[in-house]
Amino acid sequence: MSTVKLNWGTGLVIGMLLFIGFILYFVITMMTDSKYDHELVVEDYYKQELVLNQQLEAKQNLATLSGPIVSKRAPQGWILEFPEELNKENTKGTVFLYRPSDKHLDSDFPLVLSESNLLIPETRLLDGRWNIKVSWEYQGKPFLYETTIQY
Repeated sequence: MSTVKLNWGTGLVIGMLLFIGFILYFVITMMTDSKYDHELVVEDYYKQELVLNQQLEAKQNLATLSGPIVSKRAPQGWILEFPEELNKENTKGTVFLYRPSDKHLDSDFPLVLSESNLLIPETRLLDGRWNIKVSWEYQGKPFLYETTIQY
């Protein structure tokens, strides 16, 4: 009866081959299985880039206003103070409230200013983080204001 002796060199080569086989198995599995298909490129890339360019232009238009938009907490909710040239008659747009932790709390409503101020009532805001996006048009130019608040 003969016994096969393995020296340390043979064991090292076998161990490396097993490790390489293990890695190749996972690489092939990740490449061929459709449930691991996470493409970073969207289908309508050019359309989305146009929207992004429009948003950047709308944000840059904020610099043409007579002053900055001031965001602050008030007893009734959250107030956004717009420059005085913006008022109810010449400003039409929308307000979007985004709650990162719960999409069911997201909401949007028309932009209605009173004396160049926008009040977001306390009933619409729960304690926590909110992203506010206000988009409007004034004198034929689009505007976009975004801020993150902790209510």
